[in-house]
Amino acid sequence: MTKKPKRGGAAGFGRKAGGAAYAVILAGGRGTRFWPRSRMCTPKQFLNIVGDSTMLEQTVARLLPVFPYPRLWVVTNSEQAGGVRKLVPRIRREQVLAEPVGRNTAAAIGLAAVHLIRQDPQALMAVLPADHFIADARRYQSVVRAALEVAARGPNLVVLGIPPAHPETGYGYIERAGPAESARGCEVFRVRRFTEKPQEAAAREFVASGNYYWNAGMFFWRAATYLDCLRRDLPATHAALAEVAETIGTRRYATALARAYPKLENISVDYAVLERATQERGGGNVFVLPAEVGWSDIGSWAAVYDLAARAGGAQAGANVSSAPLCAMDASGNYIWSAKKLVAALGVNDLVVVETPDALLICPRSRAQAVGKIVRWLEEQKRRDLL
Repeated sequence: MTKKPKRGGAAGFGRKAGGAAYAVILAGGRGTRFWPRSRMCTPKQFLNIVGDSTMLEQTVARLLPVFPYPRLWVVTNSEQAGGVRKLVPRIRREQVLAEPVGRNTAAAIGLAAVHLIRQDPQALMAVLPADHFIADARRYQSVVRAALEVAARGPNLVVLGIPPAHPETGYGYIERAGPAESARGCEVFRVRRFTEKPQEAAAREFVASGNYYWNAGMFFWRAATYLDCLRRDLPATHAALAEVAETIGTRRYATALARAYPKLENISVDYAVLERATQERGGGNVFVLPAEVGWSDIGSWAAVYDLAARAGGAQAGANVSSAPLCAMDASGNYIWSAKKLVAALGVNDLVVVETPDALLICPRSRAQAVGKIVRWLEEQKRRDLL
């Protein structure tokens, strides 16, 4: 777009055009910080981390009011594709895309884009994680519809921003710019820049300013817009995906994908496309919609404790346990066991997770480091525990 944005309405985003909207659920992660429950074939998104159903099933249920099953796609890996089909059998087999190797989010989204544009040249994409928690599903659906409207009005790149609750240093931040416009009653801002995982002092300044949001990894654009970005920013990846696209629907597809995919750049969409769009092209087509929807990425067992404690209305220092618990002089513990009675005596602020072949014990304050155990198991070649 070359025109400057107009204030006071959706006209600033460009002209409305057609095209159906599709949800692309990214479900290929391992969730190593949820070991020992999370394994290669039973990753975080396949677990009932919060609630009775799996994270993937919760994600699909949350999206169905906006995207019916024929417009739900999942990108996963070859080890987990069967699990996806088992959990959500109403998603057609050809709409579960299996990466032969992991190449980060820029490639995964590109793979989905070449499939979508083949059947709908005007396709809109909502790219969404499979393993996040949203407390206010109805409000979330409204924001998603608004983001799709912004994406439909031009070659726009749209992200959802979570109002920060505290100066978190483990998330990326989005800085908004200019006056607010609106779409479907939701505020929309231009994006000035993205900042990845700032130092604590900077995070405090960001939160205090009121102009920053957490980057929740939820993106909206036309498939054609995204592929244009790949052509410009990752030309080798774009060329390789174009070769794969020519084989979709043929017997040559699996071979072409296996040959091309390892050659794709291993880079996130944030670095490959979004940051470059703001830095190199002035950010004129990058937008953020504030999304106050009760979001959590549930990034560790400590985050599960916090969510479960809040949901249950627990007082400070309460124990949270999936199993029958006998607690004496014990507080602030998170305990998961499938069957056993757990007795906790004189211990505080621990994470205890038991599976048939492993037992995790760590302070809640160290829960973010559980992935180090997985790396150690990889070094020890303990595939039986991975």
